[in-house]
Amino acid sequence: MTAHLAAAPPEINRATPRRDADLETAKLLLDRLGVTANDILAAELTTETDVPTFTEYIPIVAAATSPKSAATWSVYWRALSEKWPDRAINEPTTSELKALANEVQTRAASRPGARGGQAAKATFTDATRALYRSAVDDQLVRASRNPALGLRKPRQRKNLRRALTARQLTEINDVAATTGTDPALDTLLLRLHTETACRRGGALAIRPCDVNTELCLLKLREKGGTTRDQPISRTLALGLLEHAEDRSHHLTQYDQLLRHRNGNPIRHTRYETFWRRLSSHLPWIRELGVTAHWIRYTTLTWVERNYGYAVAATYAGHAAGYQTGSTLTYVAAPLEELAAALAALTAEPHPLAT
Repeated sequence: MTAHLAAAPPEINRATPRRDADLETAKLLLDRLGVTANDILAAELTTETDVPTFTEYIPIVAAATSPKSAATWSVYWRALSEKWPDRAINEPTTSELKALANEVQTRAASRPGARGGQAAKATFTDATRALYRSAVDDQLVRASRNPALGLRKPRQRKNLRRALTARQLTEINDVAATTGTDPALDTLLLRLHTETACRRGGALAIRPCDVNTELCLLKLREKGGTTRDQPISRTLALGLLEHAEDRSHHLTQYDQLLRHRNGNPIRHTRYETFWRRLSSHLPWIRELGVTAHWIRYTTLTWVERNYGYAVAATYAGHAAGYQTGSTLTYVAAPLEELAAALAALTAEPHPLAT
């Protein structure tokens, strides 16, 4: 009996290698399941009542996101909060998120130039993924239970936009000037986009203080946080300020310039109704999906053909560091060359043109 006990190794020596083997097995199993120790701790610390609703959590995420991204994703975060205002963010499944992404795409597809709503669905996917990345970081949702991981962005379609012909541009301006309830605003918008090749966001951001009538320059604040001075004709400069004075007598130098007849500032929806109305008179607009961005293509194509790539890139605002190659850092066109192109485009002299 004593000899038998003496021959048996201590229990702790027998348990140690077995424990190590069990730990290795557990680690392998957790790796296969995509679960970490932090996920397990988060599951123990987080209860259903701890998880905020979409209405509660989206402002928190927006405050922690860069202003540029927050502005882009706010529309799609709103789609989540409107769909599930009182629902906890860890409740929707991947299938439910995919269904909502399809709803967003369907709504966007009804807008002119939406190209099937693919871009809207892709941006919704980005916005939802960002929301759930924050939720995982805040230990509100386990990484292995993140429903946004199953969302897939649609394949990007080939860009069908191109420059409009002179005849098409003339037809657009003729219909804008002779139909609708506010042809003065419509024709001003068309001239603004034709002269500057600005984006919609740049047009909506214009303030009276951005218009320089002495040098005929317009300060544009656009995509990517870029700011630049763009030459404009004296006709457009005076027209913008006259528009601001006529539409609101209480307008300050720092308020939005473009306004409806009742004095309210215009929004992105103004463009949608504008192109929808034009397409009822010109069916080819609907067939091609023409929007204000086609005007930008038209102007920049003309500038590139007549004044070269460097001038066109600077005219577009690309030489300021947004979507551009490093070569344009060295060959970006000066204001004088932009003004010369603008003078030729409008057939009006410009004070900076050489």
